[in-house]
Amino acid sequence: MSTTTPVRPAPGGMSPHRHDPEGGRVSGGLFDPRQLLTSLPDAFRKLDPRVMAKSPVMFVVEIGSVLTTVLAATDPGDWFGWAITAWLWLTVLFANLAEAVAEGRGKAQADTLRKAKTDTEARRLADGGEERVPGTALRVGDLVVCEAGDVIPGDGDVVEGVASVDESAITGESAPVIRESGGDRCAVTGGTKVLSDRIVIKITTKPGETFIDRMINLVEGAARQKTPNEIALNILLASLTIVFLLAVVTLQPFAIHAGAEQTMIVLTALLVCLIPTTIGALLSAIGIAGMDRLVQRNVLAMSGRAVEAAGDVSTLLLDKTGTITLGNRQAAEFVPVNGVTEEELADAAQLSSLADETPEGRSIVVLAKEAYGLRARHEGELGHAAFVPFTAQTRMSGVDVDGTRVRKGAAGAVVAWVGERGGQVPSDAQEKVDAISAAGGTPLLVAVDDARGARVLGVIHLKDVVKEGMRERFDELRRMGIKTVMITGDNPLTAQAIADEAGVDDFLAEATPEDKMALIKREQAGGKLVAMTGDGTNDAPALAQADVGVAMNTGTSAAKEAGNMVDLDSNPTKLIEIVEIGKQLLITRGALTTFSIANDVAKYFAIIPAMFAGVAGYQGLDALNIMRLASAQSAILSAVVFNALVIVALVPLALKGVRYRPMSADRMLRRNLALYGLGGLIAPFVGIKLIDLLISLIPGIG
Repeated sequence: MSTTTPVRPAPGGMSPHRHDPEGGRVSGGLFDPRQLLTSLPDAFRKLDPRVMAKSPVMFVVEIGSVLTTVLAATDPGDWFGWAITAWLWLTVLFANLAEAVAEGRGKAQADTLRKAKTDTEARRLADGGEERVPGTALRVGDLVVCEAGDVIPGDGDVVEGVASVDESAITGESAPVIRESGGDRCAVTGGTKVLSDRIVIKITTKPGETFIDRMINLVEGAARQKTPNEIALNILLASLTIVFLLAVVTLQPFAIHAGAEQTMIVLTALLVCLIPTTIGALLSAIGIAGMDRLVQRNVLAMSGRAVEAAGDVSTLLLDKTGTITLGNRQAAEFVPVNGVTEEELADAAQLSSLADETPEGRSIVVLAKEAYGLRARHEGELGHAAFVPFTAQTRMSGVDVDGTRVRKGAAGAVVAWVGERGGQVPSDAQEKVDAISAAGGTPLLVAVDDARGARVLGVIHLKDVVKEGMRERFDELRRMGIKTVMITGDNPLTAQAIADEAGVDDFLAEATPEDKMALIKREQAGGKLVAMTGDGTNDAPALAQADVGVAMNTGTSAAKEAGNMVDLDSNPTKLIEIVEIGKQLLITRGALTTFSIANDVAKYFAIIPAMFAGVAGYQGLDALNIMRLASAQSAILSAVVFNALVIVALVPLALKGVRYRPMSADRMLRRNLALYGLGGLIAPFVGIKLIDLLISLIPGIG
């Protein structure tokens, strides 16, 4: 089995986009003009009619190019015929170039992976012992042993042991991760390297079907199929092509009747200019670039359909922990009981947390320092101190120093500790504990036993901290008409508090896998598309049911098989960005389709008056010649030249994507109609006129 070990670069040598530089605005990848030159050989190879036939519009252009080539060859002295022929071939080549550039960005990454593949020897368990076999000989269900320094020979699940694994070959991250048997972090990927300890892996994939093999196929486009929207748009473009073909065919009898019979070269030029060649040339590139933008962010989409579905999502299911909140409870405030100052409580809380290495303990020390100016003391400064670590049995931690004992922990445990030492618990202590619990927080009591006796000082309010900027992100999603639902195992009271703070539209408390599935089916029954993330085997059914299921790379094999996307960074929050990338893909396709159809109008005003210029009885058509082009031949050639050049000009936009801004569908439609519809009308008039002025300077044409 072939595997890979080096660090994986992002496409084009770029590092993956882990964070969006504009705070939630999705932008495209960088476009390097040198990619046009490196992709040129692939563009020529795509001139094969068997390849061109997959794009009906450009296939018609290629047939037209062949026809004009034959006609020009019959009259070698006709410069006009040769000029039209050359630019028609360039139109086809530019369309192929757009697709080749989009594919080339993924192939660069795939080539790096393919060159780095090595044949790995596996230590397979058999008959109570080990045998060394080639990785290609492994089959589903085989058990293999991997120790420190071994390259994992294939995808599988850890069934025994725990180890530190270097996954930089697939994630680009140098920091090792822990993989262990049981739970949701048991999946390992072939080509990654064990750094410590010993694990036993159960192989779950066949040779040649590993995650890295699929990754290579996906990023280079070999596994890409046209999405339903692409197919529908192709059908529409083919229909428009047929309509314009019939129009051009029927135009010749009218021209003959008027005494202005047109050559086949002119009619071919007219057809190519009228059919939607711009979007026909860029359609495939737009789809490939959409998947590439996900790859740049370390997300693998198993199909283009998943990317499109992300753009149409109307309901987002988001896990609370790690997605909406930081996942670690943080100290928010110190609440003293009557007769105790906040500074006294903060000092005792900090002292009891000096040896507490948990995120909660560290946050208590930081809060005391930042809110009350208490210097963070170190264990070494308290020479005679005896630190009491937290245990599941005592549910407390603290310190004994200079005859004073300080404890912090669960309310029940601390109350019992104070009672055992003959102390009294103030009546307002329980009230404060209940108030914090009711607000969705976690209360920790702080008590001290000194010369004044055992007593409670107050309560530390721990809360699940909502990630910065989440409310604003949810507001943006709401403006786009997307409903957000928080999924949590917390009780309804806690869930409500977090939901209110984060600004989500709804929440599902005390959620079970069955509850998630029921919610997804209920939303889908209402005609909505649903997106969610998951990493566990119990998430697999819901991931499979969701329209967009993003599995975490750290999750189980079952979860990754069920989802239609895999996040290599295992960052659940990225689901929001995935939805925005999907919307950007749909917006880009719609914008360029609008531009393509709109700019055909200007070509009509250029060619039709030129065809009938000076013909008796058709002087009224001269009113359409609003650009006042130099001559009939110059007008037709200018339109064909513009038709070819506009494809090249729009390649960067097709690859980067139209910049996405959260707004309502109505506002977005008005904006795109104004920018790309009106722009598509005006740009060709300006462009064709400028080209005509240049052509008219050529001797014998103007």
